[in-house]
Amino acid sequence: MSGPDDTRGGAGGRRPGREAPTGTYAGRRRRRRGRGEQPMVPDASFSSYYGKPVLNKPTWKALDIAGYLYLGGLAGASSLLAAGGQLTGRPGLAAPAKLGAAGAISLSLAALVHDLGRPTRFLNMLRVFKPTSPMSVGSWLLVGYAPLTLAAAAAEVTGRYRLAGSAATVAAAVLGPAVATYTAVLLSDTAVPSWHEGYRRLPFVFAGSAATAASGLALVAAPTAQAGPARRTALLGAALELGAFRLMKRGMGLPAEPFDQGRPRVLLRASEALTVAGTGLALLSGRLRDRRVAMAAGAALLTGSAALRFGVFHAGVASAEDPRYTVVPQRERLTRRGS
Repeated sequence: MSGPDDTRGGAGGRRPGREAPTGTYAGRRRRRRGRGEQPMVPDASFSSYYGKPVLNKPTWKALDIAGYLYLGGLAGASSLLAAGGQLTGRPGLAAPAKLGAAGAISLSLAALVHDLGRPTRFLNMLRVFKPTSPMSVGSWLLVGYAPLTLAAAAAEVTGRYRLAGSAATVAAAVLGPAVATYTAVLLSDTAVPSWHEGYRRLPFVFAGSAATAASGLALVAAPTAQAGPARRTALLGAALELGAFRLMKRGMGLPAEPFDQGRPRVLLRASEALTVAGTGLALLSGRLRDRRVAMAAGAALLTGSAALRFGVFHAGVASAEDPRYTVVPQRERLTRRGS
């Protein structure tokens, strides 16, 4: 690779402002000097040795890991709604939120262990606690959070040990926001371009998505008269999710491209439409007091949140497969540092 002191181009080496342009830009400059000339150097193509990507494509299974991302967010935000329902005297809201949190985190852990292949691999993550590792912090967070949700759900179902169940509900709500968003930090900590470049705002996107999912579950399962907090959560979650996602893509540059191509584009457009429609129906159900409208709103919000997680997952995989999303941002950063 040539460096700043390379002299192979002649005795004087390369001079500032005299580098030979390539590709279509070069063709435009040559045509201004003489019509009919064609570019002699083709557009640059980004590849690596033996035609392999610069990065190893994530080997995570889409259903397992995208499902793990979705269910963890649903559980964490449901714990907040459960505590809110309990503290405001809305048992019809608190009960399904407690059960939803316990069920979602259990399925989330099952999906993670299935992707790992053996339960012992998850247990191996608990041998040490490393604060600088999102995977280590997340593993210990799940170990602390899951038993609390199960205790809260068990007390709700059996009607026994209600004081302990109430304490577990509140404790789970304290950990809920971290459970709902730590997976965004986990993705951003990788070298996958479309995940890593969104590290500033992806946690906010996941927080909003978790809120819409939890409110969707509550709207499906809770009495309409007690679902007011769920409707407000749906509105706030949708605003946060959609706004943060747009800001994230705007600030990412080239690595934002996979979000608008192929399967990720279809999933993310569907997510946006479902989230907006679900939020509108949720607000309408509060005015009409119509259970069917509330259930339709809940189904749309649950599906929209899932579509967002799967869309983000597939966009990251696509960005890892194309060297351009790794090489170009690196060159741009080097250029900024040298200027």
